[in-house]
Amino acid sequence: MSKPLIVSANNELVKRARSLRQKKRRLETGLFLVEGIHHIGQALDAGWDVESIFYAPDLLASKYAKELITRVSEKAHPVSREVANSLAEKDNPQGIVAVVRQRQTLASSLAPSSPVVALVSPQDPGNVGTILRTMDALGVDALFLLDGGVELYHPTLIRSSMGAIFWKRIAQTSFEEFRAWAQTAGRQLIGASAHADVDYKSLVPQTPWALVLGSEQKGLSAEQVQACDVTVSLPMRGKVSSLNLAVAAGVLLYELKT
Repeated sequence: MSKPLIVSANNELVKRARSLRQKKRRLETGLFLVEGIHHIGQALDAGWDVESIFYAPDLLASKYAKELITRVSEKAHPVSREVANSLAEKDNPQGIVAVVRQRQTLASSLAPSSPVVALVSPQDPGNVGTILRTMDALGVDALFLLDGGVELYHPTLIRSSMGAIFWKRIAQTSFEEFRAWAQTAGRQLIGASAHADVDYKSLVPQTPWALVLGSEQKGLSAEQVQACDVTVSLPMRGKVSSLNLAVAAGVLLYELKT
């Protein structure tokens, strides 16, 4: 039996889902919103716990979208276009939003032999999402978020990752705990620093390695640079003093992995 169309934005299920646009509610509930056909499909394919889906039938025209709803029919709730728009964060929404349960990954569960990326207190969720997308393109499986910074389940991070967040292992911990994990695994820490003596193209990385990047504003501290086995720099031949964090990570990862 088909479910009745939800036409009120004050419906309790809709209100609960919409509240997840607030960071406070995401932290309290351990849930987050995923918007768009592609992203929701990626979450389902990767085996994440999708609690519910809200979709506007008159907006979902593609065969893939209809198949996606059929896969999770018991969790799917048809809603009016107006209700779907009330749940959406971005302009020109596709008319489908999912409530998904967050995951927690322990550093100890990560494979000791695979390359990883570590970001110290990143502030821009778009940068972190883009780095996850680059990691996916290169087959780098794990990301460490160190010493706080951006919220992992921020909507901008989810969107900019283009679904990569659902396929990567992401551990949130302190720099010191990460350093201890790396030492146990015999991992080379490769730091990125504008003041490094080693040009990124001349480095021959040791396996396994971890690429460590500081925040957009401050970079790595002197103590964190000291903790790295080697630091590399990217040449700056123009007037600007640094690259965007996601761009720098992309250049370095392609050099290290290819």
